[in-house]
Amino acid sequence: MRRKIKRKKKKKISHLGEAISFAHTSVYVNGRLVGYHENGEVLLAELKNRRRQGAISQQVNFHYRKSTDELFINTDSGRARRPYIVVENGQSRLTPALLEQLKRGEISWSSLIKLGVIEYLDAEEEEGAYVALREEDLTPEHTHLELDPVSIFGVTVSILPYPEYNSSPRITMACAMAKQSLGTYLVNFNMRNDSRAHILYYPQQPLVQTQPYRLLGFAERAAGQNFVVAITSSYGYNIGDAVVMNKNAIDRGLGRSVFYKSYETEERRYPGGQRDTFEIPPPTTTGYREERVYRFLGEDGIISPECEVQGKDVLVGKTSPPRFLEEITVFGVIEEKKRESSLVLKSGEEGVVDSVMLTDSLAGTKLVKVRVRSIKIPEVGDKFASRHGQKGVIGLLRPQEDMPFTADGIVPDLIINPHAIPSRMTIGHLLEMLGGKAACFKGNFVDATSFTGDREEEIRKIMKEYGLDEYGEEVLYDGITGKPCKAKIFIGVIYYQKLHHLVSNKMHVRSRGPVQLLTHQPTEGRSREGGLRFGEMERDCLIGYGASMLLKERLLDESDKTTLLVCEKCGSIGYHDFVKNRDRCPLCDDSRLEPIEMSYAFKLLLDEIESLGIFPRLILRDKA
Repeated sequence: MRRKIKRKKKKKISHLGEAISFAHTSVYVNGRLVGYHENGEVLLAELKNRRRQGAISQQVNFHYRKSTDELFINTDSGRARRPYIVVENGQSRLTPALLEQLKRGEISWSSLIKLGVIEYLDAEEEEGAYVALREEDLTPEHTHLELDPVSIFGVTVSILPYPEYNSSPRITMACAMAKQSLGTYLVNFNMRNDSRAHILYYPQQPLVQTQPYRLLGFAERAAGQNFVVAITSSYGYNIGDAVVMNKNAIDRGLGRSVFYKSYETEERRYPGGQRDTFEIPPPTTTGYREERVYRFLGEDGIISPECEVQGKDVLVGKTSPPRFLEEITVFGVIEEKKRESSLVLKSGEEGVVDSVMLTDSLAGTKLVKVRVRSIKIPEVGDKFASRHGQKGVIGLLRPQEDMPFTADGIVPDLIINPHAIPSRMTIGHLLEMLGGKAACFKGNFVDATSFTGDREEEIRKIMKEYGLDEYGEEVLYDGITGKPCKAKIFIGVIYYQKLHHLVSNKMHVRSRGPVQLLTHQPTEGRSREGGLRFGEMERDCLIGYGASMLLKERLLDESDKTTLLVCEKCGSIGYHDFVKNRDRCPLCDDSRLEPIEMSYAFKLLLDEIESLGIFPRLILRDKA
């Protein structure tokens, strides 16, 4: 027979020694167990009440996890916290009377926090909160109310127009590209020597903007311009994400920017009392460059402002002491030779010297900073993007007379492809174009704040008021033929940003140039005058087309081709004995050696295999 045995409730011993049941709530402060409580929910309610009454600091946050019966109290620094309006019994604590006092300036934000009307929640306490977006949505279950629905976004998203109409990946892209846009990052940029800086010539604030955009003062630091944009194909030049731009508008200053780059050098001190010297290096200097590159230097070895410089021109002439104190010349005379160590403009770059600053470094040595400026006019390949993740590069600069135009003679600054809209689901882009067009006629900014901005119906109403097509469509006439396009074309005004991915800063070609010391292959990167990478996928293309000799040319002849002597008998690498003027094999002295073409990287591999104590052999045979 089975007997039911009544088990005793498990106990556990606390650090204080008394017996405590598992049913009791564990209490943690900043992740450290400090004790237990009989009822966690009651304790949580009590702590929250005391915080709202001011008995506990507003900086403290509480979270009760019901599944594990644990209460977490967080007071540590570095937590991200957001303000919410406290809700009790389905009613907001921010009453109309308090709002009136706030408007009149009788009470402040800090007063609302002290009164327990507003409280800050961290990420953990938010888990236990039930937040309503709007006051009309409140129910007795709600614990908090958003100050404004836009506050669920961070700074970058909140300045984007109509983000709730776009798919989330496009919003992420728009945020990333907003940080790459050119504008006026500081008003005193002309007095600074930042390493790199882009300044837009004619920045404008957008016609369609959000409340946070104005509150945060972005209108004073604008980073874009309002473009007239038509959504249509344009003889195939805006295929994919390419855009066609009005060349005349660019000539009038659209999208034009200036790029500043700073270079610096100092007179360093070395052990033994030696130091660098700013001067025009004498021709006897080791590593002396050609005389032409020193043409702009003054007597002190420093370039003057407003000189037009090109790649490899010297900005600051500098000589350094030799690496070894004494050097013996060809005639056996011991002398100290200077080394050339001038500050040089990188190859492939050009511009005008904007300013030269001469100062002292922290170590007390002479320091020179040279700022070079170059004007960047939009060209084919430059990148532009709207605030909806719709990025594209210029595919063609078309003269204004060849661009399509409306019945009123309006010529678009930009033409984007219609296929860019449906699959990306950026309806906010279309709304902004419509809103920008309405703003042009009405003379007011359109509010595009997420969740609370001007609705589509309101914009369409404005369009009707001014006798326009409510959906923003117009008949466009082809600039080449003069005939009207068969379909109506959507045209409007939208804010576009020029991004700092400029062709002039990226373009790189090379015929011959430096190679790496180890592999004898071309160096890598534009700054080192490197070769263009011919990767696996490019190789696959040539194999697919059967162009094997082109493949050999790219990967061998134009890279690290070398000729080595290989022994026919033992297969080892031989060498030429210049003393006896004959080829020799290190193993079998009297054998015949054949010159074999191979990649230097392969020769390097053989050397590394030999360093492991393995003897690789190359077996030769006649070509079939």
